[in-house]
Amino acid sequence: MIRIEAGPTSRYCDGQSRRSFLQTGMAGMGTLSLPSLLRARDASGNAKKNTSVILIWLDGGPSQHDTYDPKPDAPTEYAGIWRPTSTNVPGIDFCEMFPLQAQIADKFSVVRSVHHNTGDHFTGGHWMLTGRGGVSGAMKDGKYPFFGAVATRMTGARQAGMPPSVAIPYAMSIGIRPGYFGGNYLGIEHDPFQTQGDPNAAKFKVQNLNLPTKLTIDRLEDRRALQGHFDQLRRDADKSGMIDAMDRFDAQAFDMVAGSNARAAFDISTEDDALRDRYGRNSWGQSTLLARRLVEAGTTFVSCHFGGWDSHWNHQATMERHLPKVDMAVHGLFTDLEDRGLLDQVLVMVMGEFGRTPKMNNGGNGGPPLSKGTPGRDHWGNAMSVLMGGGGIRGGQVVGSTNRLGEVPQDRPLRPGDIHHTIFKVLGVDPDVSFENHAGRPIPAIDHGSVISELI
Repeated sequence: MIRIEAGPTSRYCDGQSRRSFLQTGMAGMGTLSLPSLLRARDASGNAKKNTSVILIWLDGGPSQHDTYDPKPDAPTEYAGIWRPTSTNVPGIDFCEMFPLQAQIADKFSVVRSVHHNTGDHFTGGHWMLTGRGGVSGAMKDGKYPFFGAVATRMTGARQAGMPPSVAIPYAMSIGIRPGYFGGNYLGIEHDPFQTQGDPNAAKFKVQNLNLPTKLTIDRLEDRRALQGHFDQLRRDADKSGMIDAMDRFDAQAFDMVAGSNARAAFDISTEDDALRDRYGRNSWGQSTLLARRLVEAGTTFVSCHFGGWDSHWNHQATMERHLPKVDMAVHGLFTDLEDRGLLDQVLVMVMGEFGRTPKMNNGGNGGPPLSKGTPGRDHWGNAMSVLMGGGGIRGGQVVGSTNRLGEVPQDRPLRPGDIHHTIFKVLGVDPDVSFENHAGRPIPAIDHGSVISELI
């Protein structure tokens, strides 16, 4: 989180004094200022593309049967409550709860054969968001950085003055923040910028972009001008151009807070009412619309948190609340991106940490004697569906399949690393790049899989 503070105040709990500054947090044993971070990103030389990603994270794990992989010919206890509906792509069916997405199925593809074979929320979330296992409900702390953190570490933001990674309303996986959306050993400066609040609220504002009381833009400019005056002697003496380069990065850092780009992008109230209605007048719909505004303004990676998918019981009521909102948000996003000529620049993804059991339970969290409600579906990491579209991804396809009951991959089994390779391909990020972990050992960004050739 970026902070601006002015004037003498108390000390932090780590003993550092509060002073006027513009910096990011601690990373390992040392601090890394925002200008230094920007210089490091620039040095990577990997910002040639202008693509970005919007990830809609269905926290808790959505059912593959009741979303993108219906099984109408399976027994009732497997097929579930809803019937399939045909899409505008012959031969591709979705759950009937997705009628709007069915109209635009040619704009995205669905990978039906993703698996990591674990039913633990934390292990599954860590697999999908970092590409590796190694955690569990008994040991929840993340061990590796979020794939989006790795990507934006290499690319930075696509436009100056915008944060490279944003989470709406917050970065959270399975109840922990930032959870597996964090930078981990890359440093907390690579955690997403969290908007907090409800974008559907009438007076929604991003608190972290507001200047503290009594610190105006004019005062901030004055302080910047004063610093520039003192730096002039160093600049005049410098023959290498280094000071000028530092000034350029300082300007970018300043613009993230004092500039107009980010402030305008986060102001969702300026959107047309009809467009806001198209996305859905709820937190999920408006989060997705805000994500579009951010990538359009130059943010590289935006995640939207849609929670509440752990439907062990009362599955029908839960899905009847959630599925129509997802349908509106995804349909609104794809049609809006196309209308704005942005669809080829923005990769849209919809996924959670795992799927749900192919067979419905009796409402008792898997069986008797305790009944907690009407039937539901339990954890299932052996098969799940991931939606991917835009950003140059070929639409109108289904990649891979599951068996008749939706239990396991039948054709083209794919793992999280295959998804991540494909994302990095879209963003122009080298999947073989390595970073040192806390022990000083170089760790490759992705350690398995390859680009899903059918999609690129």
